[in-house]
Amino acid sequence: MANRSYHHGDLRAALLEQAGRTLREKGASALSLRELARDLNVSHAAPSRHFKDRRALLDAVALLGFARMAEALAKADPGPEAGFRARLEALARATVDFAVSERELIALMFSSKADTDALDDMHEAWMRLAAPVYAAIADGQRTGDVHAGDVERIAYSAFFTVHGVANLASIGVIPEADIDQALGDALDHLVRGLRP
Repeated sequence: MANRSYHHGDLRAALLEQAGRTLREKGASALSLRELARDLNVSHAAPSRHFKDRRALLDAVALLGFARMAEALAKADPGPEAGFRARLEALARATVDFAVSERELIALMFSSKADTDALDDMHEAWMRLAAPVYAAIADGQRTGDVHAGDVERIAYSAFFTVHGVANLASIGVIPEADIDQALGDALDHLVRGLRP
């Protein structure tokens, strides 16, 4: 890839944008502050003003991923008037679509261990991401589509099911032609299991 010259403005944003490109093209193992500085034509020391080390960079990229995924789920959520199954399906589809289109990013988001400095931010990012699922479960309980119980624990079970499909689809274990069927089957079992 040709070097992109960085001239002015927000170096942190430019570093994160370039990190996203590198992640998509080469994977997380290729991410380094030194290479990002070279790509942006800034001094090797310049990135250290924004990221203390590679781990801090990876955490920042993961946080952006959580924000983007949360936005995708919020946008996909048709709301309670759509009905529980349709709402759950829309959120699940958005999750799978995000995972398939952002394979390296989703792997980083859910497999990396955050620095202790980033743990609170990661928790907040997770809560924003999970909010539409929690809302769907709580609304499903009110309409009688979901059994009584702790909303967070029930939502985690739903997440585990959908994330399993998303992960397997993102790495190609579930072929693209079979994703809809696999997701539909998983949701059928999940919805049956959630009924009172």
